Amino acid sequence: MPVKSSASFRMTALPMVVTAQLLAAAVLALMLVWVLHFHGGVSWQRASNPSNVYTAHPLFMVIGLVICTGEAVMAYRFVLGPRAAKKAMHLLLHLLALAFAAIGLYAAFKYHRDFGLPDVHSLHSWLGIATIALYALQWLVAFVYFVFPGAVMTMRADYAPWHIFFGIVIFLMAVCSAVTGLTNFDFPSSPYPSEAFVVNFTGLAILIFGVVVILAVILPSRY
Repeated sequence: MPVKSSASFRMTALPMVVTAQLLAAAVLALMLVWVLHFHGGVSWQRASNPSNVYTAHPLFMVIGLVICTGEAVMAYRFVLGPRAAKKAMHLLLHLLALAFAAIGLYAAFKYHRDFGLPDVHSLHSWLGIATIALYALQWLVAFVYFVFPGAVMTMRADYAPWHIFFGIVIFLMAVCSAVTGLTNFDFPSSPYPSEAFVVNFTGLAILIFGVVVILAVILPSRY
């Protein structure tokens, strides 16, 4: 059934953008509490607490693929100024997300190598590798189409909706990867530890953040 042209959400993207910023701050705060308070920070040395090497993985992955990517997706909504400034912020935030993801990926492989654990054997790892690979490909293709001076305007116009679609899909894959990754951590069954509350609330905050970011993208800037 076709949707009437007068149908709308009857609201602008601004409330969702503000809510997303608050959720991003909450996710970052929860991650820092978990990593710093419960695990004593991060370390690249095997001689230190082994968990400190591995906790670098979720910390940098969440900062990069979830928070930075979410901010990049919303860049055209909250960055003030000309379209060129919005495009530059969008591009730089995605590049920053890839840099954080590379550090997080290195932490995971280093931990597995140091302790002789198999690589890429869980659903989380499959999702994570696929997300990073598609993310890098999306960034390179977008750079060629939207930044490279030799790109034709008609090619940009044809690719733009696909760029938006795949950007949202990759962001949702990043959210799913983060949530499934948090489920890999085990806690003592009795009593129910406070660390589990922090991790569970972090997963819920990441999921809600993803939903709010998508709403901020699909809602109009003006009503």
